[in-house]
Amino acid sequence: MTVHKLKILPEFFQEKIALKKSFEIRNNDRNFEVGDTLVLQEFEDGNYTGREYWEDVIYITDYLQKDDVVVLGTQPNEREFPF
Repeated sequence: MTVHKLKILPEFFQEKIALKKSFEIRNNDRNFEVGDTLVLQEFEDGNYTGREYWEDVIYITDYLQKDDVVVLGTQPNEREFPF
């Protein structure tokens, strides 16, 4: 398991924290794997806002994507929502 810190724009960050967006489409330049954790760091106007959202990768597909692009199925990390 690897922890990946990734930039995310505010409009997508809002969808994440509202639990409306359960996927990420990303270049696979980090060799993402099921079980990895994503730390999505809100990024606006060239700066980090300080807000983060943690989630885990539970599914990966490259079906009908451009070369080296993957769709990551995600769920909230226990850090965000301890069940």
